[in-house]
Amino acid sequence: MKVFVFDWLAYSENVDKFRVNGEMPRLGRKHFNPQAAVDTYANHLQAWTELEREGFDGIAINEHHGTPFGLGNSPNLVAAAISQITQKLKILIYANLLPLHEPLRLAEEIAMLDCLSNGRLICGVARGAPREYRIFNIPMSESRGRFEECFEVMRRAWTEDSFSFEGRYYSYQDVSIWPRPVQQPYPPVWVPATGSRETIEWAAANDAAITPGVFPGPMREDTIRYYSQCLARHGRKITPDRLSVMIECYVADSKEQAVKEYGPYLMYLFNTLLAYDQVTQNEVHKKGYYSPTAFQHLRQGMKGTLAEDATVFNKWTMETVRAAAENMPIGTADEVVERIIAECNEAGANNVLLVCNRGDMPKDMFVNQIRRIGREVLPRLQAHNVTTVPFADEAAVA
Repeated sequence: MKVFVFDWLAYSENVDKFRVNGEMPRLGRKHFNPQAAVDTYANHLQAWTELEREGFDGIAINEHHGTPFGLGNSPNLVAAAISQITQKLKILIYANLLPLHEPLRLAEEIAMLDCLSNGRLICGVARGAPREYRIFNIPMSESRGRFEECFEVMRRAWTEDSFSFEGRYYSYQDVSIWPRPVQQPYPPVWVPATGSRETIEWAAANDAAITPGVFPGPMREDTIRYYSQCLARHGRKITPDRLSVMIECYVADSKEQAVKEYGPYLMYLFNTLLAYDQVTQNEVHKKGYYSPTAFQHLRQGMKGTLAEDATVFNKWTMETVRAAAENMPIGTADEVVERIIAECNEAGANNVLLVCNRGDMPKDMFVNQIRRIGREVLPRLQAHNVTTVPFADEAAVA
């Protein structure tokens, strides 16, 4: 398996201190500590150099806006920095939020990054969280159309000598970019598929790999099955290399110790960072982020992972963490290896994105996890090869 660490670049200072009568205010200039942001970037960059020393396959970063949940507002800037402090790590931008960007500029930046990294870039693309459309004053109903047009412009910019494009949102006449990507025809494309039927269909049509859902279970199974069917329509077969899973993990000398150490950071993630300034699903559906048929491929009564308010508005306690940890790779190295391999086998995924750093976790604690995972877990994961996709439609793999 290929093993990445997915780092969300959370703001290093705990913002719970700003709560008033238990409620989080809208965070603004007076709440922001510039030194905490400086420390966030410096500490994570230093930690990432450990990933290469320990032999990980890659680092994954993402894009979000207006929240202490993550300071990867411009993941391309972060990727440029990573490219200069590492030599072997794959750099997965997971993902640039296409509807928020000017397509030609983004195509140029991805090409630059592939050159800066000497062909180590993986180009993740996504639509982004609904709250980000409010920030950038873009109608949620335009999300899908902007996403598809943006990538079409990027693809043509990478693969054609010059091109013209006339779309609903973007228009170009006889343009050509310079430089071009090192990887030909362009870097591998990955897309998180958290439920929408249209995203899965787009991924299959554009030969993109997917991360099917955030959690194990029926939604992930149905997503993989539908993805395999869509690939087959385009003459492609599903393989484990087309799939990745994101898995929360933490290594300690015992499960009890792991829960005690990691639990407070998971609670802060769910109770504060994920819940901050989120848009309710009632508003999301009213404003057209999802199409009326977005979840038709899922079994009756199911919605996508991020289409449930419970995903971001649940309140976690240490008891919640203890209960969840019983079914998660949080514990001894042996427990972590066993559960990660089991989840990857079940999904049929030969790529795993490990999350081992949440919230305001200190740098030394993060680095310690990188080293423990790197030495006690990583060799066994990399030695394991997932060969089948159990939930694939049989006709799609025949």
